[in-house]
Amino acid sequence: MLVPVLLVLSFCLRGRAGLAPHFLQQPEDQVVLLGDEARLPCALGAYRGLVQWTKDGLALGGERDLPGWSRYWISGNAASGQHDLHIRPVELEDQASYECQATQAGLRSRPAQLHVLVPPEPPQVLGGPSVSLVAGVPANLTCRSRGDAHPTPELLWFRDGVRLDGAIFRQTPLKEGTIGSVESILSLTPSSHDDGATLVCRARSQALPAGKDTAVTLSLQYPPVVTLSAEPQTVQEGEKVTFLCQATAQPPVTGYRWAKGGSPVLGARGPVLEVVADASFLTAPVSCEVSNAVGSANRSTALDVQFGPILQAKPKPLSVDVGEDASFSCVWRGNPLPRVTWTRRGDAQVLASGPTLRLPAVGPEDAGDYVCRAEPGLSGRGGGAAEARLTVNAPPVVTALHSTPAFLRGPARLQCLVFASPAPEAVVWSWDEGFLTAGSRGRFLVETFPAPEGLGGQGPGLISVLHISGTQESDFHRGFNCSARNRLGEGGTQVSLGRRDLLPTVRIVAGVAAMAMTLLMIITGVALCCWRHGRGQSSFSKQKNLVRIPGSSDGSSSRGPEEEAGSSKDQGPIVHTDHSDLVLDEEGALETKDPTNGYYKVRGVSVSLSLGEAPGGGLFLPPSSPLGPPGTPTFYDFNPHLGMVPPCRLYRARAGYLTTPHPRAFTSYIKPTSFGPPDLAPSTPPFPYAAFPTPSHPRLQTHV
Repeated sequence: MLVPVLLVLSFCLRGRAGLAPHFLQQPEDQVVLLGDEARLPCALGAYRGLVQWTKDGLALGGERDLPGWSRYWISGNAASGQHDLHIRPVELEDQASYECQATQAGLRSRPAQLHVLVPPEPPQVLGGPSVSLVAGVPANLTCRSRGDAHPTPELLWFRDGVRLDGAIFRQTPLKEGTIGSVESILSLTPSSHDDGATLVCRARSQALPAGKDTAVTLSLQYPPVVTLSAEPQTVQEGEKVTFLCQATAQPPVTGYRWAKGGSPVLGARGPVLEVVADASFLTAPVSCEVSNAVGSANRSTALDVQFGPILQAKPKPLSVDVGEDASFSCVWRGNPLPRVTWTRRGDAQVLASGPTLRLPAVGPEDAGDYVCRAEPGLSGRGGGAAEARLTVNAPPVVTALHSTPAFLRGPARLQCLVFASPAPEAVVWSWDEGFLTAGSRGRFLVETFPAPEGLGGQGPGLISVLHISGTQESDFHRGFNCSARNRLGEGGTQVSLGRRDLLPTVRIVAGVAAMAMTLLMIITGVALCCWRHGRGQSSFSKQKNLVRIPGSSDGSSSRGPEEEAGSSKDQGPIVHTDHSDLVLDEEGALETKDPTNGYYKVRGVSVSLSLGEAPGGGLFLPPSSPLGPPGTPTFYDFNPHLGMVPPCRLYRARAGYLTTPHPRAFTSYIKPTSFGPPDLAPSTPPFPYAAFPTPSHPRLQTHV
């Protein structure tokens, strides 16, 4: 209760004395740029006493010019109560809290904060004004602002007027908590396109809203930028292709290197490469690597090479059980994609098209070789065929092979052919009293060996042979069974033994031999006769055809009685002709050479030619020859008669003469009454059979 009373009393007393001192205007917080003038207003009413200013609680003085503070003074009409504080030029140390005080009235204004703004200095970019960077290599650009800027400036990065984000801002404090410098770090990974670009670092604060800029130019070093082209891009296999490698680089290019499919192309050094295209260029691209002092870069390109089919994966043989499905596949590569067909070997029917052949529920008849075929490409190259075998696992198939008939008590051989997949466990021969799989048993022996490739057309097989030594009568009437078994079943067949008799065989052989000998003799005889006839006609001359009759003249005989008696065997004159193959021995007989050189062992033959008697008992002689002077021995010309074809054999009659009723009959053959052994001269040795190429008509008798 006491306090309110005192307040009321005080108010009443004041009212009696007049108005009390009070502030008409108090200082406000201010922001002033460094170097500018600061003015803090202060106005009092109803006060005529001392007025002073304090700075952070320190009194500046009561005089108007504030001695000791050269940049400070108080302005305004003191009588009207105006006491404004001026500071010029404002320095950073002027930043403080200021109060206006009426000391005699005990009045204090509210504190006014004076903020001094220091604009930042132009920033500095380290390494500027031109910064050298390497394209593709991460780098940092540092922008730094030094000085006593207040407040702390903000550092910003710009490119072409566009602010760049991602910079890192960092401050460096000094002693006493002041800021020494600030910096901004911009991280970037430049590219070749950044060469010559200009970046701006801007220092901006409240003291300088527009900020201050510093520009820097980027000088880029970068590895080559490569462009690779091929001409033409689409080619046929075997055509020429030119690759061109172009590059821009800073510093300049120092070298080129070419590769195909990752393997260096030997001898290629420049920006141009010429090659002959083949199928490998479709999957093995060509690359060009360009280098300079900074680094290297490469580009690659693949050609569109059109080529014929090339086999990449052959079909594989299959073995499946009967009733199961079978599937073959083969892979052909080509550009354009080749057409693949499937056939069975030996059959032109197309079973399927494409890389896969499917055979559902196969049977034994499906076993065989299947062919995967691709036709050549547009260039005529490539293509071909590949095949694989299908083996169908089924019970054995046993077939009897032809067996040669056997003689009784002779050897015999029975055969059977076995096809089985999987291979049979054994091939068994069985008959009435037993069976045999291998080895021997009594008269029986079994051997089994692989069948020749392709026999039967079903792939590999077995041939089993049953040998019988000393066949018996029962072997020709019984059946021999050949059977085989595998995991899928059993198969078999019956084989019979045929019989062959000896007598018909001997007869056949003898008949064939006799026919052959007869045919040979006929051919030999005809050939000899033709040879004799041809030789006789060509060798006889007119002089050699004259036959001399010793002891005769003018058609009469000069033989005496003794000669008649001594010639009882011949009973006629002997006429000899001159032939190259007849030899006259000492006794006057003709001896022949053996043209067979002793191949036929025959005895030698003497040949005599007898002239018959003329009708009436006289010796028939042809007319006398007009050749020669009178008194010379008579010669007779038998040439007209010798022109006839002679018979092929000469024989001599044992008794009697050849009757010749007519001169032409001299060359005719007359069958003698009987035949005897040939007359041999005492000194004539036997000799083999001979054929005489004489135009006369003797007969030849041989003794074998």
